[in-house]
Amino acid sequence: MINEPKTLVKCSVSNCHFWGEANLCQAEKIVIEIDAHAGRNLNEEFGEEHFNNHQDNARTSSSTCCLTFKPK
Repeated sequence: MINEPKTLVKCSVSNCHFWGEANLCQAEKIVIEIDAHAGRNLNEEFGEEHFNNHQDNARTSSSTCCLTFKPK
């Protein structure tokens, strides 16, 4: 198995559980959705299977949001 380098994700949300030194996200995985789906509860049993192969198009980066956020 080849170890791929981890992508560094910078974040400005300092009250997130995964926020680390130099504003780097420490989450093992990151979930990002378009704002239209921001209210979806991915913690429900059907959440992952419903969005696993789900694809959307975002016109701008400001129309997206990180669903990995977990308050400290």
